[in-house]
Amino acid sequence: MLPQELIRRKRDGASLKREEVKDFIAGLTSGAVSEGQVAAFAMAVFFRGMSREEAVGLTLAMRDSGTVLQWDLPGPVVDKHSSGGIGDNLSLMLAPMLAACGCYVPMISGRGLGHTGGTLDKLDSIPGYATQPGLDLFRRVTREAGCAIIGQTADLAPADKRLYGIRDVTATVESVPLITASILSKKLAAGLGSLVLDVKMGSGAFMTRMADAEELAESLVDVANGAGLPTTALITDMSEPLAPCAGNALEVAHACDFLLNRRSDPRVMDITLALGAELLVSTGIAPDAAQARSRLEAALTSGRAAEHFERMVAALGGPANFLSTFRERLATAPVIRPVHADREGFVSAIQTRDLGLAVIELGGGRRVASDVIDHRVGLSQLLGKAARADVSQPLCLVHAADEDSFAKAAEIVKSAYVVGERPGESATVLARITG
Repeated sequence: MLPQELIRRKRDGASLKREEVKDFIAGLTSGAVSEGQVAAFAMAVFFRGMSREEAVGLTLAMRDSGTVLQWDLPGPVVDKHSSGGIGDNLSLMLAPMLAACGCYVPMISGRGLGHTGGTLDKLDSIPGYATQPGLDLFRRVTREAGCAIIGQTADLAPADKRLYGIRDVTATVESVPLITASILSKKLAAGLGSLVLDVKMGSGAFMTRMADAEELAESLVDVANGAGLPTTALITDMSEPLAPCAGNALEVAHACDFLLNRRSDPRVMDITLALGAELLVSTGIAPDAAQARSRLEAALTSGRAAEHFERMVAALGGPANFLSTFRERLATAPVIRPVHADREGFVSAIQTRDLGLAVIELGGGRRVASDVIDHRVGLSQLLGKAARADVSQPLCLVHAADEDSFAKAAEIVKSAYVVGERPGESATVLARITG
């Protein structure tokens, strides 16, 4: 079929057959389909949507546009994906915890998008860490360390890379079928046996309404299972920062302290254990969620998870003794000062998205794709909802490169917090989606 005929049919609301979608994506990959045609297709899908069957076909076609990894490992191959938020560094802890429980985690992560931080940008804070290794090294590290967190390579789902770039400049990013195919094509290409999705909802998430988060979670779970990948999703709260910090090196440091059992933030722990339990039950490693959580906690407290993390870092080019030396290895900002609220009281609400914008203002995120990130900067000791803000308890510490960026970020932080007479309510897991 001619590309323009497929576009016309989707524009008019027809349901596309798998072979039609497969041919279109093959043309997208080879360049036989023009950018204008891809943009028109994306806009047609944006307005007309896709059935479950169509979305499965699109996802599989994008998966098959490049290499599909095959694994021969003595344990299940699993992964987790998050839709993004502020202080969401759970991948750094969850991957080695799962590895310590007998799973293998080939995690393909992304960079920061909009106001949200990216796992790869965080890992770039570690001296020498290769976030874009070749497939051979990726396979070896996954086998030997039990986990490897890297970025998308040119071999995996190349159609997604081209389609996303066109969606980004044609106002079609928010299409649920296209989001679904983009996320899952990479996960399917990684050769997974089980997947759990962390769909964020709240003032710091892309999905600020529960109905939108449920729509995305249900689409992801239905299409993933339809494509043969056992998947569940948790909708989790992002109406306040997850970890008490935001910024690349700061979030890596927090993860190191967590893995070393030096700190245990209740919300971080609860969501990490909930996500990990989904995978351990799905793979049959644990019979139920309670026993799965116990195994994950034991992996953490015993130090085995920390060992897997350190092996991964070293194998991907980072320091061999990173966990024992991370405070000396991670760069620190020259200006570190507190920001206080204008009044005393309890944190009743937070415009969490604005905290991500404060990190961008500091240089810890990108305004345009070509921006170079300053990994030193960010926010630490962030108050959560229900915390008391007073003279002795600042809203956070701002880590800045200079006085001017400190001042700008401080104003954003103060505006983001609502301090009143009554504490706000905190939450973790809001819903579970099983398909």
